[in-house]
Parts: sequence; structure tokens; C-alpha cells
Amino acid sequence: MPSRDLKQQLAERFREVNGDHPMTDADDVYVSTQFVAQELCAVHGRDAEAVRHLMLGQHLPLPGCLRSDGAEMVPADLFALADEAGGVEQLETWFTAHWADPATGKAEWNAYLSGQYVCLHSVTPATIQRKECLTATISAAANEPDAGSAQWSEQLHTLADELDTLEPAFTAYDRLRFGGPTSRDTCIEGIRARFPRP
Repeated sequence: MPSRDLKQQLAERFREVNGDHPMTDADDVYVSTQFVAQELCAVHGRDAEAVRHLMLGQHLPLPGCLRSDGAEMVPADLFALADEAGGVEQLETWFTAHWADPATGKAEWNAYLSGQYVCLHSVTPATIQRKECLTATISAAANEPDAGSAQWSEQLHTLADELDTLEPAFTAYDRLRFGGPTSRDTCIEGIRARFPRP
């Protein structure tokens, strides 16, 4: 059956990008609360097989996760950016135009297509850029001349709090596929542990 073949191809592509890591029961519960099964796209008038074609053709991002039962888990707003861009055909041009440097825009497009932007509640060029700015600023904070001052601490925690609103909790599977701690581990939880609020 063609749809089964496409589903298998998509699963293989997902594992090429993310590695082949086991999903625990806790991982399954987490992704089921963060994402929807791709088959539910049909509820919104989107045929699941057509969606798989678009993903394999690099017009839409890969699923964020594959649940242990094989369900392709995607963001509920999977088509929001395409709709804003005026359609799937215009999405890449619209997306990459948000970066002044074309090479950076292309790199971000490729990252978007990987489905690995599970680090954001809502994946848009604006939230991607804001997350990058926040993580870079937070990571560099310890080297600032006024590090440790009350004003520095207040600003640092304000940045970590903002990042906290952008990012979900992550799960153990994410740490396996990314090969280590997540930005939440280092720039939110780690910062709060290293530099407690006064």
C-alpha cells in the first residue's frame, strides 16, 4: 500500500536525521502532550499521505518525534507558517527572507526541515531568532564585567524567564538525539542553579 511505503520512508528519513534511539513510556507520554499524530491532519482537511510527500520533498518539516508505536508526531500548527507564507510553495522563500544573510537563512531552513525545532512551543522565524539571541546572551553572561552584581543577576533571570516561556520541558529522548543537555538544561535550569535569585 503506497501510504505504508511513504510512512516507512518517512520513518527511515527521521532516523537518518535523529538517530535510532528508544522511546520510553515517559517519552511517549511527553510527546503525546506536546504534539498531535500526523493522521489528525486529515481532520483539518489535510491528507496524511500528501503531508508525507511534502515532508519527504523538503517542503514541510519532518515530524518532531516518532512515538514508540510508530505514530508520526507533529506540531498542531504544522501548516501555520505555510498558510502565513501564502502556501507551501512560497514557504521557503518567505521563511529564509527573515534572515539578512542568505546563507544563514538557508541553514535555518534546513534546520526547520529537520523537525528538530522541538525546543520551541511555536516555531516561527521570530521565535527561532529570539531563542538564539537569548541563549547566546545567557551563555556569555558569566564573562560580563559586572557578573555577580544585583543588576546583572536580575537581568540574567529576566532572560532565563523569557526563554522559559518559549521552550517546552524536553524529554530524555531529546537529550539522546541531541547528544547531550538541551538549552533548557544549560540556559534555564543550569543558570538558576548556578546563580540563584538573591
